[in-house]
Amino acid sequence: MVREIFGNPFHPVTFDPRWQTTTVTDLARSIYATRGFDQMPILADALEDAGCDNQEILTHCRGDGSHVKGCWVVDLILGKE
Repeated sequence: MVREIFGNPFHPVTFDPRWQTTTVTDLARSIYATRGFDQMPILADALEDAGCDNQEILTHCRGDGSHVKGCWVVDLILGKE
């Protein structure tokens, strides 16, 4: 659960602003607002379409683990801390 919220503290991820398309941002907002974490694989696809090649981000979005409000990827996209 800690990694769900904070990610890997020994390998911080930088989010390239070019990946922050309208589609990615709108999807992340929707996931955050509705707790629709079943849409995380769709978010991964949208990030890939935007040029994201960061395997840590993509693997996290497509992972089998449970996601919660405060998910580090969603927060990273939305600029939350």
